[in-house]
Amino acid sequence: MEFRLLGTVCVDTLTGPLPLGPAKRRSLLAALLLHANTPVSMARLTDCLWDEEPPLHARTVIQGHVSRLRALLVGADAQAYGVELATLGDAYVLRAPETLLDSQRFEELLMLAREQRDPADTVLMLKEALSLWQGPALTGTFASAPLQAAAHALEESRLSTVEQLARAYGELGEHHRAAAVLRAEAVAHPLRESLAAALMTALHRSGRQSEALDCFHRTRRLLADELGIDPGRELADAYARILRGEGGGGPVAPGDTAKTAGPPVHGGGPAAPHASGATQVIAPRAAVAPVHAAPAPYTAAGAPAPVADLLPRAPRGFHGRGAELTALSRAAAGEAPVCLVTGPAGVGKTALALHWARRTPAAFPDGRLFADLRGFGDTAEPTPLEVLREFLLALGVAPRRVPESMAGAAALFRSLTDRLSLLVVLDNARDSAQVRPLLPGGADCVTLVTSRHRLDGLIASDAAVPVPVDILEPTDGTALLAGVLGEERVLAEPVAARRLAELCGGLPLALRVTAARLAGRPQWTLAAMAEELADERSRLSYLDVEDTGVSAALRLTVQQLPPDAVHHLGRLGHHPGSHFDPYTAAALAGSDPVTAGAALERLAAAHLVTEAGPGRWILHDLVRLYARGLDPAAAPDALIGVLDHYIATALAAADTAEPGGEPCFVLPADFHAPTATRDFTDRAEAMSWLAAEREDLTLAAAAARAAGLDDRAWRIILLQWPHVVWRVRDGWTPMLDLALAAAVAREDPYAESRVRNLLGWVLTEEGRTGEAVAMLEPSPGLARQAGDRLGEATALINLAIVQAEQGGLDVAMEGCERALELAREEPDAHTEMLALQHLARMQLTAGRPQDALDSARTAFDLGPEHEEAARRVLLLSVSGEARLALGAEEEGIRLLDEAAAEAERAGYDEGAVRALEALLRVTASPDHVRRHTEATRRLTADG
Repeated sequence: MEFRLLGTVCVDTLTGPLPLGPAKRRSLLAALLLHANTPVSMARLTDCLWDEEPPLHARTVIQGHVSRLRALLVGADAQAYGVELATLGDAYVLRAPETLLDSQRFEELLMLAREQRDPADTVLMLKEALSLWQGPALTGTFASAPLQAAAHALEESRLSTVEQLARAYGELGEHHRAAAVLRAEAVAHPLRESLAAALMTALHRSGRQSEALDCFHRTRRLLADELGIDPGRELADAYARILRGEGGGGPVAPGDTAKTAGPPVHGGGPAAPHASGATQVIAPRAAVAPVHAAPAPYTAAGAPAPVADLLPRAPRGFHGRGAELTALSRAAAGEAPVCLVTGPAGVGKTALALHWARRTPAAFPDGRLFADLRGFGDTAEPTPLEVLREFLLALGVAPRRVPESMAGAAALFRSLTDRLSLLVVLDNARDSAQVRPLLPGGADCVTLVTSRHRLDGLIASDAAVPVPVDILEPTDGTALLAGVLGEERVLAEPVAARRLAELCGGLPLALRVTAARLAGRPQWTLAAMAEELADERSRLSYLDVEDTGVSAALRLTVQQLPPDAVHHLGRLGHHPGSHFDPYTAAALAGSDPVTAGAALERLAAAHLVTEAGPGRWILHDLVRLYARGLDPAAAPDALIGVLDHYIATALAAADTAEPGGEPCFVLPADFHAPTATRDFTDRAEAMSWLAAEREDLTLAAAAARAAGLDDRAWRIILLQWPHVVWRVRDGWTPMLDLALAAAVAREDPYAESRVRNLLGWVLTEEGRTGEAVAMLEPSPGLARQAGDRLGEATALINLAIVQAEQGGLDVAMEGCERALELAREEPDAHTEMLALQHLARMQLTAGRPQDALDSARTAFDLGPEHEEAARRVLLLSVSGEARLALGAEEEGIRLLDEAAAEAERAGYDEGAVRALEALLRVTASPDHVRRHTEATRRLTADG
């Protein structure tokens, strides 16, 4: 269990993050964690959850959130971790070990960094501290003053840590690294003078004087324009030093001497005899753990054994992996370390391990052992006894003295290595049990394990430090190609080379296969090879040469999986979207979310799927192509399953976000209900799901259209209407055009009318009124043809909006009044409110403020519909403007200010802009001006 404040506030468990629910509950948890192990009063919690006057039932709300949090923690076996949410009188306390809280670990690492004497160790500590950050602190919480102050304090600590890291890099002479870490923060915080000064210094010392001066002048202009001040002393002094040429890119200043890679050399250590009779300086891995003198093993003849070295040859064409190499060095510096290099097939785990092992030979004066455990091969795995026998012989044990039992051989191996400084590389491990008998016994030994599985058991039992290996960035991918093909060939076609790296998905194995095919065909261009690989149907076959290739590597991984995991993987290959959760995986596989979640965990452990975020998984493109071939006949069933899952979930989201809405209540005739549908606790969660899934919903609708499933396509798109309404200017037209084409293809007047209603309204909001009229005019008639009275009412309202914009207020108001009649005949309060809302706006425009006020009051009386923030904002705005027109200025300003505040709280920027524009027509309050500027900026930024 782990509590996170440095990013989105969450509680991570072995089975995934706990479903914390609404922002208020997340805010409550944050308030308790910020004062972990200290009672937090009810008054303090109230301040954290409400900015203005709290509701009368605030105590009850807090008690409800505490009760739900407590149940979540108990369900996650919190007691086993020493976690308890207790009540102490009028306060609550969250008791938890500090090691479970990321902000506490962050502070601890900063303290350790300050105690380091070697700047290289300081760098490692600070980088590890900064790696705990996963976004802005306290993300997902309510923006109350206490929480914002806490988030600001945490951010200040993070920025200070970045500056400390840059100083440590400077002490190492690595000024280019200092500049790299400072630049990103300086861009994000352009008015922070200490950042700018540090960046200028780092740029200057790395020989980039013009960039340093440009940084100063840019910051000086910003300070003058934004704050009306001159640069402070720190910034001015940095500028002066650059102009004087002090500490530049020539001679390195004292304390800036560059350090070589690898372990520090222990200058006072003994010179060790080398195999050739020469001497070399022994470099212990850490000053706190000196290498003990140990008697060398003896051969049968009694002569000292040569230093054991079973490592294969160093990999050729190795590129990139700087972060992973650093992580390995950091992990290897621990006591009796076990380093676990994990990643998918073909990602280059063995190459990374061997490259690291080969680059620091002096760190392991007693030898380097290697064994391929063949955990993912077609050939039989070696037994532990076979591996131990090879290790013991390499260490000089006479063949007749090697024990015949595995337990005896393991004991002798541990005893022999107890006082040695030895590297043991165990490649291709299948599981933790295969590794444990082969671990050496000495505190100065390092074991490096590679596996396609996560080997969580080894982490639990032997404190193995995981070093995950991901795909290569395109730059490193093209460098790998250049290493095989030659730089001239790659530089001649840089765009095609980058395209090849992307088509190979950043997998070194795929890149090497591609390079091998090109090396054997000098007449081929890189662009021609990219064109071949672009065809998904044949891509995997082009990424195989002889007995080596992506398909073969993946097959060896998949054959280790249980049947249920293989079944889910095969169905995931037919997913039309880019990511999935257990509900989506279950729909594709015809299972349930619990079973699918377990299968995803197995697939993730084998690095066949990757968790991109809490509850969100992705497939590598090449894995997706391979998975699709596992069960090609299942494609139609998998597609139907996932489409109907999206329909069911989008229905639930729309119903939660807009409870009175009714966008398409008739399900397809052959609808396949999923075994379980996600439950949304409130509007915010539903809207968040619609926003997060927008791309995949569009891809699913396109896949449905391509498969002739038009009845699914238009429903999946139309069910996103709450999100469309909320972000109306966010480029919805292409998606809605697809829905309209599907509805027309079905010859379904109900569907066509509904889609035309939404698309016409979007076109109106985009200012394309002519297109909107053409889109909306047929809609009322289509709705009548389908017997859809509410659809007809909505069509009349949307058409009236366009007519009003074109100046036809009378006919527009007639349309709204007819829509009002239809809504009351049904009856349907939601549609009635919609008609009244727009009628009120038109009456106000027509110079009938009292009628507008009456219509708005009638709409409010139909409530409560408290969740529909957008409608409340618009009705409040109309009411406020009507009051102003009637001469009640104070009441009008109050209503408009309330509308703007509610819109800002709900994130409804368009409503905020409208209300604030009306306010600015009657008052020039600086606060209103500022809020209008900010809302306009947010609206523009959001599209």
